[in-house]
Amino acid sequence: MILHRYFARRFLASFMGVFAVIFAMLVLIDLVEQARRFSAQTSGFGQLAALTLLNVPGQLYLILPLIMILSTLGLFLSLSRSSELVVTRGAGRSALNALIAPVLVAFLIGVIAVAVLNPIVAATSTEYDARIGDLRGQPSTLALADGAVWLRQGGDHGQSVIRAARANLDGTELSEVSFLTFAPDGRPLRRIEAESATLEPGGWRLNSAKVWPLADTANPEADARDFPEIEVTTTLTPEQIRDSFGTPAAIPIWDLPRFIANLQEAGFAARRHQMFLQAELALPLFLVAMVLIAAAFTMRHQRGRRTGLMVLSAVLLSFAVYFLRNFAQILGENGELPVALAAWAPPVVAICLALGLLLHLEDG
Repeated sequence: MILHRYFARRFLASFMGVFAVIFAMLVLIDLVEQARRFSAQTSGFGQLAALTLLNVPGQLYLILPLIMILSTLGLFLSLSRSSELVVTRGAGRSALNALIAPVLVAFLIGVIAVAVLNPIVAATSTEYDARIGDLRGQPSTLALADGAVWLRQGGDHGQSVIRAARANLDGTELSEVSFLTFAPDGRPLRRIEAESATLEPGGWRLNSAKVWPLADTANPEADARDFPEIEVTTTLTPEQIRDSFGTPAAIPIWDLPRFIANLQEAGFAARRHQMFLQAELALPLFLVAMVLIAAAFTMRHQRGRRTGLMVLSAVLLSFAVYFLRNFAQILGENGELPVALAAWAPPVVAICLALGLLLHLEDG
């Protein structure tokens, strides 16, 4: 038990050291990038630093497997060079026994990352995108609430808010839709209710519509008119509507199941978000796989030039597994593989591969 605590403490120290170094590097690199992109739109260094601190957590979360690989390599190279692993084996402990503590720590780090860091990253990413949108003058156009689809579009004559009960997969065909148009000073100008709306180049085509004028009238209902078909100008495009969903990473994992239910209720495809949810739940196992792969190449006593070769082999194999995971996720998002299989198969296969390699090298 004492030995397990010792290995766990050493692994956690290695992880925190690598995490701190990479965090500092990302902050410096991202600060330069934010200054290059937005120095003309921002008021000073403080605003650039705020953008950097909002953007860096998402980058750290994305490269968490790489941090885990480097932490494991650093730990076992240190233990091998100090002959601590030789002493451990001499005391009757196998290599797999020495891996119990690092594997448990990696799994707990993965659980904490999914449960705590994921919502933090979602909040910072959302705030970062909102600030970037304000700087560029391109606010978000779409939202979902209680199964309804909400859109916002702008124009020379003011803003319009669009609500629809249902939509097709890309948000270009709406059902049971209402348009509420506001003047630039915030006064309501017009309300439209229609059975359906179809997005065409330059405008929405509304069917079976009723229009209420809200400005310069004492009785909007008396002045309302029915139209079998009417067109409302817009600057929205299908690409803008699709991009307004943002990435699934911008939604906290605790809210993701409800968001998926809202997407499906509104008529949108939720496979991409389902794939992301399953991949996040599988992240602790993937981090364990990274630890086992890195340990398989660095637990033996290192001599001469073999150290560089073993480290390179571990990094290359880890990257291969990482790209395999991403490729499986793409197949899952496109419906080529079941979502659960695409999310859970890569880490399980990687763990089995690493365990087989460890058994062959250590006990074979």
